[in-house]
Amino acid sequence: MTAPTAPAPGWRALSAAFLLAMGGIHLYLVFHGTGGVLGDLFVLNAIGGLVLAIAILVARGRLVPVATVLGLLFLGGSWLALVLALTVGLFGIRSSLDYDLAPTTLVVETVGTVVLAITTVLVLRRRSA
Repeated sequence: MTAPTAPAPGWRALSAAFLLAMGGIHLYLVFHGTGGVLGDLFVLNAIGGLVLAIAILVARGRLVPVATVLGLLFLGGSWLALVLALTVGLFGIRSSLDYDLAPTTLVVETVGTVVLAITTVLVLRRRSA
C-alpha cells in the first residue's frame, strides 16, 4: 500500500511561484523608488506572498485548502487593487501602465490568480473525494 500523495503538487508549486513573483515585483519596486505608505504596503505584500508561498508548499492535511484559499484571496486582492489603481484610483492613488513594471505585474497577477483558482478547485475536489 502506498502513502497518499499531497493534492495537486505541481499546481501548488506553480501557485507558490506566482505568489513569490508577485511579492518579488513589489519588493523590487520598493528598492527602486516606491516609498511612503505605498512602499510600506508593497513590503507587506512581499512578506505576505513569501509566507503564503511557503504555506502552500509545506501545508499538509486540512491546512492545504486553507493555504490555497488564502493564497487565492491574497493574489486576487492584489490584482484587484492594481486594476482599481489603473482605472478609478485606490485610496487616492492612481497608476498607469507607464509605471515601472505595471504591465508585467498585471500579467503575473492575472495568470497567478487563475492558477491559484485552479489549484484551489483541485485541492478542494481532492479533499471532498
